[in-house]
Amino acid sequence: MKASRIAAAGAVAGAAVLAVSSPCFAHVSVQPEGEAAKGGYAVVGFKVPNERDNASTTKLEVTFPSDHPLSSVLPQPVEGWDIKVTKSRLAEPLEVHGKKIDEAVTKVTWTAKGEGIKPGFFQKFPVSVGTLPENTDQLVFKALQTYSSKEVVRWIEVPQEGQDEPDNPAPVLALTAPAEDGHGHGAADDDDKASDDAEKASAETSAASGDDSGGTDTTARVLGVVGIVVGAAGVAYGVLAGRRRTA
Repeated sequence: MKASRIAAAGAVAGAAVLAVSSPCFAHVSVQPEGEAAKGGYAVVGFKVPNERDNASTTKLEVTFPSDHPLSSVLPQPVEGWDIKVTKSRLAEPLEVHGKKIDEAVTKVTWTAKGEGIKPGFFQKFPVSVGTLPENTDQLVFKALQTYSSKEVVRWIEVPQEGQDEPDNPAPVLALTAPAEDGHGHGAADDDDKASDDAEKASAETSAASGDDSGGTDTTARVLGVVGIVVGAAGVAYGVLAGRRRTA
């Protein structure tokens, strides 16, 4: 009984240690605003949590994939942070919209002007990227997180499918299927609808014209009858007047 109690106490203690250490699983990640479709552009945000209780995050360095270089990388200004964009010449030029590009952004560095990301907080760093490659399902961005204590955490381990997540996983951006171009059935349906609307409007106009014609004929007939009645009344009045004079 005593041995079983000791084992149970040890299990409880171990669970308590895991519970206390669970916040350490937070890491630098990247997520798109909406979807990151292959062949298109997207705004992605690098989310940086502070994992230390006694230091602030003062610097973030993100390395962009060299195996799938991006022709356009535009960081959004972040209040309280300086941004440095590093470009390098490509071994093989990219062709974008008929133009060849021989250099691309290989790293973006954010450096805090003040205290940076304090303990218990996180910060997002938005970047517009494109054109996203069509020959891969994901992009891997390796990141270095520097603290005010001079500690550097290297988020550079590439997660492998079917394996446990590494201790320091690199941010991975999942790419979705290419977006539709908006032409085809949708455009044809719009054209058909416009044609139907035009035919309907023409029919309504014709009906309105028919109604107007009918109204005009009816008015003419009424006026004709009124004229005959007035004329007959005039003739009768003349005959009566002649008889009175003769008498």
